[in-house]
Amino acid sequence: MKKKYIFLLLFIISLSVKAQFVPLSEGSEISIITIGPGAELYDKFGHSAFRIQDPATGQDVVFNYGEYDFNTPNFYLKFAQGKLLYQLGADYYNSFHSRYVAQNRWMKEQTLNLTLSEKQAISDYLWNNLKPENKKYKYDFFFDNCATKIRDVVQKVLGNKLEFKEDHIKEELTFRELIQQNLQANSWGSLGIDIALGAVIDRKAKPIEYQFLPEYVYEGAANAVINRNGVSESLVKHTAVLFENTPTPTENNFFLSPLFILGILGLLIVFITYQDYKRKVRSRYLDTFLFFFTGLIGVFLLLLWFATDHTATANNYNLLWAFPISILLIFAITKKHISPKIKRYVLLLLLLLVLLAIHWLTGVQIFAIGLLPLLVALAVRYIYLMYFIGKKE
Repeated sequence: MKKKYIFLLLFIISLSVKAQFVPLSEGSEISIITIGPGAELYDKFGHSAFRIQDPATGQDVVFNYGEYDFNTPNFYLKFAQGKLLYQLGADYYNSFHSRYVAQNRWMKEQTLNLTLSEKQAISDYLWNNLKPENKKYKYDFFFDNCATKIRDVVQKVLGNKLEFKEDHIKEELTFRELIQQNLQANSWGSLGIDIALGAVIDRKAKPIEYQFLPEYVYEGAANAVINRNGVSESLVKHTAVLFENTPTPTENNFFLSPLFILGILGLLIVFITYQDYKRKVRSRYLDTFLFFFTGLIGVFLLLLWFATDHTATANNYNLLWAFPISILLIFAITKKHISPKIKRYVLLLLLLLVLLAIHWLTGVQIFAIGLLPLLVALAVRYIYLMYFIGKKE
């Protein structure tokens, strides 16, 4: 096995250096492979790749733009900052196929309807792109990822001859709605994405922009045409199922879901607030926790917006409930004799929650449904704080 991979490495190096001198035969084929979703969150959106096979030379290689180098200095920091470079990788088709079969992920192949010169152009482009100086690129989940690269390579090579039809898109969806199609609404993955990503993904996506997801690369290719000498032909000439997976039932444990956990937290906040009201006291531990919890999340969201290169984390109105200034007022809220000035700040927090509700209802930004119990509980607590501080004035 080790010798096999050494041979592949040498094979790739030798061909990438002399890509333009490796002619394809008439019997060669270039295809798009689409892989279904996997079990992990980062696999939920599927995967896309190119396959080049040529019986005359024995070449059967898969190119995919979804690889990265774990040995990159400050790997996790660069990943968090959106500065991690992804790269094009190549593998034997059999190894590639076996890997996704082992993960129980379906695979479909679309053989492209290309002339020999067009096949050669795509092959040369990919091998040239595989060179060390060319293979890395700055990843963007929506606009430059392993799926959009497939579309972009075909567009660059075929140019104006290629036309992506749009009639297969039956409804106008936002980027957030497109993401959530692949996730369970009441899941921690869905909640995390909805909290971390801002209002910029709540705009309607153009049909061509749907292709940041592999399933829409598949549909887009199936509905695309090539115009040659006044004749319009389908981009895809043949479709095959490479592997039919065995569906596994999704395990849903409502008692571990965000709606249940945050619902319990929300009820606890409301219950303590009710007890405080009856006893005419204020639970300083609860207020300290809420200011620390919401403030810390706010700092994290603020950093994602302004301190990273992620484009999807901008204009994040989750900051209306996770207000970063709260973390600076922890000492003030822990005091037994709370300053009357805090009342103004609590009023601001209440107004921010009202503004959040307006943003939600008007569609400026859609928030995670699992947050609802917590948001209601925060409003109840802030109202009580205003009442309590007002009585002490």
